[in-house]
Amino acid sequence: MSSFVEGNVLEELLKLLKLEKIEENIFRGQSQDLGFGTGFGGQVRGQALSAASQTVPETRQAHSLHAYFLRQGDATKPIVYDVDCIRDGKSFTTRRVRAIQKARAIFSMSASFQIQETGFDHQDTAPEVSGPDGIESELEMSHRVADRIPEKVRDRILCEKPIEIRPVNPINPFAPEKKKPVKYNWFKAISQMPDDPAAHQYLLAYASDFHLVGTSLYPHGHSFWEQDMQTASLDHAMWFHRDFRMDDWLLYVMHSPNASGARGLSFGRVYTMDGKLVASVAQEGLIRYYAS
Repeated sequence: MSSFVEGNVLEELLKLLKLEKIEENIFRGQSQDLGFGTGFGGQVRGQALSAASQTVPETRQAHSLHAYFLRQGDATKPIVYDVDCIRDGKSFTTRRVRAIQKARAIFSMSASFQIQETGFDHQDTAPEVSGPDGIESELEMSHRVADRIPEKVRDRILCEKPIEIRPVNPINPFAPEKKKPVKYNWFKAISQMPDDPAAHQYLLAYASDFHLVGTSLYPHGHSFWEQDMQTASLDHAMWFHRDFRMDDWLLYVMHSPNASGARGLSFGRVYTMDGKLVASVAQEGLIRYYAS
């Protein structure tokens, strides 16, 4: 069994995602303030998948989720997750989850779980990119531009993170240049995690939010740090293909094929270091620019 490292920011995040059961199929989670006052979409999605997973037998793992962000969350208040056990079939289990805050739904998600089965097997080939060894972490990059980060969020940006991200082709968020809408990030949990496949899945659901919407801004020479830029997740879908561990390095390959109507569409693929495709992601986000 893996030893679980106590007393670190990863442990705190896993506790946040684990949730408190307050009634049959009803759970409560605390909110995480990343410094912007609003709830983080990855947190709500990770907690929702955690809630759904706790109503499903351990022999079944999530293979897909489809979610919509309905209202802005309040990072200072807890969230209640109401799980609707729609179907329990011989091979598949379906759950629907509503995240409720201030008596209103802020998020809705459907998730499907499946027993372990064998079958045909093929996948896309992972791109050849450098890293993760020798690549500067996102936190190290942030320290180099610390004076440009707004003071009200600076401490939260520059603190230790539970998931280390090493961008392969980063941009300067305060002086972005136009680039192709493709982004590569290496990432992993900062310490060893427990041997619970569900925990690795809902932590990936949490982490899959990072940088995905921002990829759609690459060809336009803008970033979400600009005062006149409004960004937000609108929906999010994930498919889990193969087993993985979040405490091993994973490569997140992101591509945005379209931006229109103040929305940017991005796709993501997650690979292990040996090239195994473990998850696919799709997200549309609001990218509204107010400047003339």
